[in-house]
Amino acid sequence: MKKETTAPLTLIFMTQWMLLITQLCVGWHCTDCMNGSAIENFSCVIYNISLMNCTWQPGRDAPGDTQYFLYWQNPIYDDAMECKLYIKDENGRNTGCRFQNVRIEPEKAYFLVNGSSKDSLIQFYDEYIQLYKIEKLMPPSNITVNCDEIKNYCIIQWQQPQISHSNKDNCFKYELNIKYKDNPEGKTKYTSIQEWENSHTFQRPNTRKKYLLKMRAAGSACFVSPAWGEWSAPVEFGNEEIISSSVWILLVVAVATFLVVVIAILFCKRTGCWKAAFPQIPEPKQVFHGLPDTNPKLVETKIQSITSENEEIILIADVVK
Repeated sequence: MKKETTAPLTLIFMTQWMLLITQLCVGWHCTDCMNGSAIENFSCVIYNISLMNCTWQPGRDAPGDTQYFLYWQNPIYDDAMECKLYIKDENGRNTGCRFQNVRIEPEKAYFLVNGSSKDSLIQFYDEYIQLYKIEKLMPPSNITVNCDEIKNYCIIQWQQPQISHSNKDNCFKYELNIKYKDNPEGKTKYTSIQEWENSHTFQRPNTRKKYLLKMRAAGSACFVSPAWGEWSAPVEFGNEEIISSSVWILLVVAVATFLVVVIAILFCKRTGCWKAAFPQIPEPKQVFHGLPDTNPKLVETKIQSITSENEEIILIADVVK
């Protein structure tokens, strides 16, 4: 039922309560209601301090035109409130609701979902819920890490997650999860659960690595949800060695070797030991290819035509014969 803005406030409250009482009475004595028409899998969650989402599924045997309406009563208020921001499925049927400015109280809140259809009476669903138990806690805030480079330990500090109904530090416990930055998907290197504290000392096993810290909170006392909340964004800390020690050693050896070779080459060139160590190989003399025509008669004729000044040629001609 929609509220009339011009109606007196008292009349609005009375109208809403009469609606709820009527639904309860009909539900208790509804012999004509269709079995399996009430909603199923009803659940609510509070997040971001004051926002609440409630969802459900239509009754498995409910007629196709069934429409559902959610009402709830916060213990600090006297009136029942109908949902103003329904979540709808592809058929336009209400399957959830979003609430804003929700305040958590220790007492249980009352939820009721009724339905309407042209074909039959629809069973209602109701439930009492302690709101603090359905809250999804925010991560711890203002997480800082300060490291002592001499003593190799880090002080991790944080503040409690923000909630609407308590500001006591001793209501929470915290989980710390630390991994190497260069392997964020790998095995956790350190984990710790701190209760009622807002600081922790972490002894670094490797001072040449950078780390990633995540934290989350859960209630350990007070009226705070005991379920673990959301993880914080990763916080980076520590010093990262860009090049490992083994790589540095290889680089130093390579550079030293190169310098020694360069100095040796320059020294040998300057003192002449380079030529002594690597003497120049003399070029071979021109190869004698012989005469192209080896006919004995032609050779003899050609030799006779050559002057006798060169005795080597005559001897060679005799050898050819």
